[in-house]
Parts: sequence; C-alpha cells; structure tokens
Amino acid sequence: MPRWRLAIPSGRRVSATPVGNHIRRLRFETGEMTQSDLAAKAGITRQTVIALEAGKYAPSLELAFRISHAFGRPLGEVFFWTDN
Repeated sequence: MPRWRLAIPSGRRVSATPVGNHIRRLRFETGEMTQSDLAAKAGITRQTVIALEAGKYAPSLELAFRISHAFGRPLGEVFFWTDN
C-alpha cells in the first residue's frame, strides 16, 4: 500500500492518507466507546485505532468494513476520500 506524504513548512515530512474518517466522533456518539473496545470489535490493536484516528493509516477494504460494522453504520458514514 503506498504511503502518502505531505511536506510541512519546517521541512519535516508527515505521513498522511487521502482516506479520512469519523472514527473518533463515532466512538463518542456510540456510548463513549473506547479505542480498546473498537479494537476488540474490529479485531485490531488499539495502536491501529490510534493511527486511523490520526490519519496516519488507511485501512484495507476489509478492515474498513469491519470498523463500519462495529459502529453499525454504512462505510460512507465512517470513511471518506480527501483530495490532499
């Protein structure tokens, strides 16, 4: 999977992905679900949830569906495309 990079003014580079998400908001709308709770429901690690929320990781299609299922929401309500 390609890694997307954005240049920032200081010259340092930050990993970013054109796939955005509403995971953090949805966790709080879903009874204040913790990162650990979501990780357990989706079969991933808490560190993966952290990376997803920070926009540093684009999930596979399978993982995107598992996360959407954990929230009981359609894929398009959890993930979206951004033009970085």
